[in-house]
Amino acid sequence: MLNSAWAAGKVFEYLDRKPLQKEAGQLEPASLKGHLTFRNVTFCYHTKPDTPAPAPALKGVSLEVRPGKMTALVGPSGGGKTSCVSLLERFYEPQEGEVLLDGLPLHSYRHQYLHRKMVMVSQDPVLFSGSVRDNIAYGLEDCSMEMVTAAARKANAHGFICQLEQGYDTDVGERGAQLSAGQKQCIAIARALVRDPQILILDEATSCMDLDTQLAMQQVVTGAEGQTVLVVAHRLKTVEEADHILFLEDGSVVEQGTHQQLMAKRGRYHRLKEKLFADLDSAEDSLSGAHGGSQPKAHTN
Repeated sequence: MLNSAWAAGKVFEYLDRKPLQKEAGQLEPASLKGHLTFRNVTFCYHTKPDTPAPAPALKGVSLEVRPGKMTALVGPSGGGKTSCVSLLERFYEPQEGEVLLDGLPLHSYRHQYLHRKMVMVSQDPVLFSGSVRDNIAYGLEDCSMEMVTAAARKANAHGFICQLEQGYDTDVGERGAQLSAGQKQCIAIARALVRDPQILILDEATSCMDLDTQLAMQQVVTGAEGQTVLVVAHRLKTVEEADHILFLEDGSVVEQGTHQQLMAKRGRYHRLKEKLFADLDSAEDSLSGAHGGSQPKAHTN
């Protein structure tokens, strides 16, 4: 009883907390274009009152994620890519500037509506103890088996699911412990696709998949017709087909354009591409030396 009372006390403590975010509005438009805009956004993570303010994660960032197109965020670690995603998900509010959806501030929309229309898949997705089917249909009241299997096929997950001992009824274990990292990512993407979102955000969501699975996922990454897709990736192969690429460094947008335009500039994007090729060469040389052979190199990026 004491343990239960303590747990209940913590629950009510969380329920009584006042969020720092602006109160969500009531907008639920029947149609949504999916046009995202950052307008002079400056953002830094909160710290304790008695500690110095950290350097801003984003510094006056202005960018557009065009409706019905695939946009990619690339750049070195710590450049501000994940901070952009966190603001889109409304985990935080910017200290300056605003984030707009179809020309209106994000906080104008009803919370549940916003997260039905905008779905994110992270690099390390959370699965819950239960069946594969329950994890894909999680939170949906009227999700048929046909919808589940259709989403799994799009996410290139149907094949390995059918090979599991009980197929879609197989228990994935706590946090998906019975599955590989790549399989968890496939199921998480299926969970996103079954909702048919207007905006799909993939934050390194294919990083643990093998090359064949990544290639099969290209259709998902480029998005369905009319769907806005935002991809955060270090592997440039994932973003080469993007309609628009934004290079973030030190919290600012330093380059933007298509893959061909940025390569022609021979700037930061071009140097990142060359560095990835150099790292690939080094990895292949190490692998070749470990096996005592000298196999010819074949770049996959």
